[in-house]
Amino acid sequence: MTASRTALTAAAALLLTVALTAPAAHADPPGITEDTTAPVRIDPTNPNLRMVQGATLAPPKVLNIKSIVETDDGSERRQDTNDNITFALQAEVLFGKDSADLSTDALARISAIADEVRKQHATHLRVFGFTDNLGSAAHGLVLSKQRANAVQQELAVDLGSGITFEIRGYGEQYPIADNSTEAGRRKNRRVEVSFPRSGG
Repeated sequence: MTASRTALTAAAALLLTVALTAPAAHADPPGITEDTTAPVRIDPTNPNLRMVQGATLAPPKVLNIKSIVETDDGSERRQDTNDNITFALQAEVLFGKDSADLSTDALARISAIADEVRKQHATHLRVFGFTDNLGSAAHGLVLSKQRANAVQQELAVDLGSGITFEIRGYGEQYPIADNSTEAGRRKNRRVEVSFPRSGG
């Protein structure tokens, strides 16, 4: 009885901590979703929960832990979450200035992403283009979509049929770094390829 009460109290404390420390919002573009459903049900009215009088438990949810690995020069970034894998490639390694024509170096990087797509058995890919905040917003939207299209077309060649793509250009929306510095703007000029994890 004491062991089960201790376990229940520990579980409640963990879920309460999760509810209190979960971030309020995220800056991911639309279409990227993470499942935060708690894997176990906790009865908040259970008398074995030792809570302060009048206290209530917040709804339980799972924290989405992000693992981010970036190359030393920042040209490539991989983000793993509970549900998704996202590769972000800086525009400078994929394209020339103000261009949507893929460079020779880009082909090898896109091929490496295709290898991971096959490994994860993913069949739905999101290819999103982004720019910095220099120049007009309208030009950024057009260029980011053209660049996303170029990466998608190369992925389609590598992966063959059976893959569906969602392609969008967001321009300067959803920056991942500070646009007030050139280093930040370089990170924001990117194409992201994301897809669900296989869980295996």
